[in-house]
Amino acid sequence: MGRRSLFFAVVFAALVWSGSALAATPQQLTIAASDGAKLACSVVVPDTPAPAGGYPSVMLFHGLGGKHEDLEPLATQFLAPAGYETLECDARGHGLSEGLFGLDGPRDVQDTWELFTWLSTRTGNTSIGALGISLGGGAVWNAAVAGVPFKAIVPVITWTNLATALAPQGLSKSGLVQLLASYVPESRWDPELLAAKSSLITSTNMAAVTTLAASRSPLAKLSSLQTPTLMIQGRRDFLFDIDQALAAYKVLKGPKRLYVGNLGHPPGISPASAPDAAIYWGEAVKWFDRFLKGTANGIDKKLIELDHDPYDGKTTTFTTLPPMKTSSVTLPGSTTMTGSGAKVVRGVRITGGPHEMLGVTKVVVRYSGGQNWDRLVAVLAVGTTPITAGGVKINAAQGTVTINLMNQMLKVPSGQKLTLYLAPTSLAQNNNPLYLASVQPDAKITIGRVTLKLSMLKKAVSR
Repeated sequence: MGRRSLFFAVVFAALVWSGSALAATPQQLTIAASDGAKLACSVVVPDTPAPAGGYPSVMLFHGLGGKHEDLEPLATQFLAPAGYETLECDARGHGLSEGLFGLDGPRDVQDTWELFTWLSTRTGNTSIGALGISLGGGAVWNAAVAGVPFKAIVPVITWTNLATALAPQGLSKSGLVQLLASYVPESRWDPELLAAKSSLITSTNMAAVTTLAASRSPLAKLSSLQTPTLMIQGRRDFLFDIDQALAAYKVLKGPKRLYVGNLGHPPGISPASAPDAAIYWGEAVKWFDRFLKGTANGIDKKLIELDHDPYDGKTTTFTTLPPMKTSSVTLPGSTTMTGSGAKVVRGVRITGGPHEMLGVTKVVVRYSGGQNWDRLVAVLAVGTTPITAGGVKINAAQGTVTINLMNQMLKVPSGQKLTLYLAPTSLAQNNNPLYLASVQPDAKITIGRVTLKLSMLKKAVSR
């Protein structure tokens, strides 16, 4: 329970922001939505005189379980000094805002439309951008594809496909889902969301989950989005991995840039305390400068930018996808697992190095003798540190299954042993609480030969 409590605390820290001295004073106010719900908000106005056409502005969106005050330090320390007025509001079902939590559903998109209109009327300037973190990043994406006329957007550590983020290959990250569900009381949930909760936790009736996720997943519409987009994603984030942003980068046709840094949901670092925070918030300001003010500053170059770990104040940039390589190794053996506490552990050392993991590593598992066994979870670790994980639903007594592991970026020093854990839950690896839902006590399966197809950078950027 101690490990899980620590895990939960770190997740919450990743969704909020903590700051120090304020450069301007937030003004608290309430804005009524068209359905009568009152939204608790604040505006931050620059200390400098307003330009003739009014301040350009940025709408800020907080993370799950957060509140608008979490974003005020970002507004006062970065955006107001750069000449931007900001509007930040408690999402429905959060903080002091009325209404029901909809997980960036249609009503939340309507709120964004109305708040955009309110802000442009207030400032007299329609040059408005948007920045959102986690849940707030989803709000930004979904509003943008719905046509809210932002001049530039910055989605941070968020999703583009909610189904593949929460339940890749049909198996829910049940531990994380249960944790995230606890951040907003069920009494404040939208009925559609509440109806899908049990299915998402248990990985049953996934059609309901697919329907819910589809209306909140912008990926299918991004090829037609022209809004300049700076994506900020975490190297290591077991909730929203690098692929959530990379999939968007591949299809966006307008100006785009992807920054992959040390921030993220666990096992990443809170955006407030990540060592490279000044870099990515600074780039966000430059992005708005370029597309809200028209400042020619070079930030609009189409780049994928990778920071280093440990952080050394530098980044490595690529004009196309970074050169990758795959190392395939066979892990022989035959082990029978019985019940929820069973596990298979196999290890390997990769020659050369240091290596830097990036991309989707695949675990190909041959199995037989399955009895009441409907899931298989894989966790890849170096020492006690998990590199990546994944899970899949299985429905046959024997065969071959491929588990796609999340796209995570982690340096593996030369000579370090990699350990692969296979089990019905992720608890097999150092009580990792990512996948918690398990098999029946009498369930049985025999794991045979395993092929590990490691995806990594052709040349590590971290030293």
